Amino acid sequence: MARIHLFEFEDLQWFPTFLRNYGTDFLQFLANKTKMYKPVIPLLEKAIQKSGNYQIVDLGSGGGGGLLWLNEALKETYPELKILLTDYYPNIAAFEYTKNQADNFEYISTPVDARDVPSTLNGLRTQFLSLHHFQPRDAGKILQNAVNSGNPIAVFEAQERSFLSLLAMFFSPISVLFTTPFIRPFKFGRILFTYFIPIVPLFVLWDGIVSSLRTYSVEEMKKLISNVENQDDFDWETGRIKSGPGVILYLIGSHKN
Repeated sequence: MARIHLFEFEDLQWFPTFLRNYGTDFLQFLANKTKMYKPVIPLLEKAIQKSGNYQIVDLGSGGGGGLLWLNEALKETYPELKILLTDYYPNIAAFEYTKNQADNFEYISTPVDARDVPSTLNGLRTQFLSLHHFQPRDAGKILQNAVNSGNPIAVFEAQERSFLSLLAMFFSPISVLFTTPFIRPFKFGRILFTYFIPIVPLFVLWDGIVSSLRTYSVEEMKKLISNVENQDDFDWETGRIKSGPGVILYLIGSHKN
């Protein structure tokens, strides 16, 4: 199945911020409750250990992804771990909520472009469910910026371009309907635009299908790496790992020194 880069509502500048936030809040809730990123813990621990820097700079954090649960798991090995949440469209309410759940979270309230991360933000760069938002040229810039700065990077996508992945996305509106009352912080608007004016389930459905169609395969990730200047300064690892009934695709780059 060829990669198709259709639009996602979440990426559109004119799309209302509060609706975008409702979508990212849902993804964060789902990631934490299902512990979908549990299989990548050994990969993250290895990347943190190799970097010698116990800070994660999360790019495209959305609503915080599965980082709340992952944080608890990683702190068992690295109790000094710090996590910095960033996004091009920062979801401040979600970042505040996440920060209040664990004292090692901080966030940047201004936009951070994953293609050009400020030089002051050092640590293991992570991306959960966000690389597919970028066209190949821009995805390459993300990797190039990591190499240029000497910071390791770990990218994870919890879907792929397959019939089963696409089929799973058709059940996302049902998940939105069942989970919405439990998502925190509670907002009346979330109830309104989920049950009475069902924009959230519909845009989550569309963006989920498009996410699958946009996702880079392992071979395409390798091609992105091959176009990075000074790529030999880093050790690279790509792969595909099972997570429950689904899969996680990953790309990890760490400085050889």
